Amino acid sequence: MIDNTAESRFELEENGLLVWAAYRVRDGKTILPHVEADPPLRGTGAAGRLMQQIVEHARTHQLVLEPRCSYARAWFKRHPEAEDVLD
Repeated sequence: MIDNTAESRFELEENGLLVWAAYRVRDGKTILPHVEADPPLRGTGAAGRLMQQIVEHARTHQLVLEPRCSYARAWFKRHPEAEDVLD
């Protein structure tokens, strides 16, 4: 995963395709308003792998995440072990 600061998104490339999570930083929180994958990656678990790497990045860099898109919110509900990075 890379933090593409120029585009304000976390990106993961798999098989030449991209899954990404847009973000913006506000009031000390990293807000995740949108997660998207190139169509061939949808349903492959790529977005979930990206979310796990975002959580690991947040832990390493002591970031607080605020998921706003439905996918990110649902992912955190399915992964309560990752709630330590939430506000």
